Amino acid sequence: MKPIVPIIMGSKSDLTHGTKIADALAELGIDSEIRVASAHKAATYLLELLSTYESDGRPKVYVTVAGRSNALSGLVDGNVASPVIACPPYSDRFGGADIFSSLRMPSGIAPAVVLDPGGAALAAAKMLGIADETVHRAVTAAQQAWTNTIISDDQEIHGDG
Repeated sequence: MKPIVPIIMGSKSDLTHGTKIADALAELGIDSEIRVASAHKAATYLLELLSTYESDGRPKVYVTVAGRSNALSGLVDGNVASPVIACPPYSDRFGGADIFSSLRMPSGIAPAVVLDPGGAALAAAKMLGIADETVHRAVTAAQQAWTNTIISDDQEIHGDG
C-alpha cells in the first residue's frame, strides 16, 4: 500500500504552511491530504478523522500544523500509533514564544517538532522510507541532488567548475 501523510491544520489560516509541506512531499512522490480539525474547537471531529485514517491500513506519518496553544499535536499523538510531526507556523504576534507549546508535551505524548515545512516533509519521508523502498530511493535521490548542488556551487565560487 502506498503511504500517506495526513497534514492536519488547526485552522484554515494555516493553509499556506500546510501547502508548503504538501508540496515538499509531492516532490518526493509522497501522497498527502490537507485537513482542518481543531483540537480546541472540534475535538470530536478530529478524533473521528483520526479513526478513519488509522483504520485505512496505509503506512502513514501525521504532520500537525498549529500555533499558539498547540493542543492539536498532543491530541493527535495520543490517539494514533503512527508517528506525528508537529510543524507549527512561526507567529510574529508572539515573537516565536508560542513554539514552546509544541515543545513541552505531557509524558506519554511524543510528537517530533520540526519548524521548517520542507524539513517536516523530509522527516516524514525518512520515517516512511524505513519500510518503503520507493520512498527510501526518493529520499536518497533528493539528498544526492542537494549534495550535487553544494559541490557545484563550491566549484563555481572557487573557480574549479
